Amino acid sequence: MSKHKIYTMSVAKVYPHYITKAERKGRTKAEVDEIIRWLTGYSQEELEKQLEQETDFETFFEKAPKLNPSRSLVKGVICGVRIEEIEEPTMREIRYLDKLVDELAKGKAMEKILRK
Repeated sequence: MSKHKIYTMSVAKVYPHYITKAERKGRTKAEVDEIIRWLTGYSQEELEKQLEQETDFETFFEKAPKLNPSRSLVKGVICGVRIEEIEEPTMREIRYLDKLVDELAKGKAMEKILRK
């Protein structure tokens, strides 16, 4: 079975879409970055380095310094699939990120997005 193409896609290629989605709804790049840092444990400098290096999604999540244990509290449907039912770990991490950015764009408070 071949890998889904998102695994080999550069995070830097999708990142501007996350920013655009958030900004269209009055949110900021800083908030998107905060979500990514919360999810992965990357510092802002490390995140920027991953984007500069055009790291693919699979490597981005494999090398994440500390995946947030509270990410399992992210529930719901994204792209027509219930996150809790995604068995493949990398795809689940990608969908967590998608869902968090989606929540940001829908106006949810950061405290709730970051499961505080």
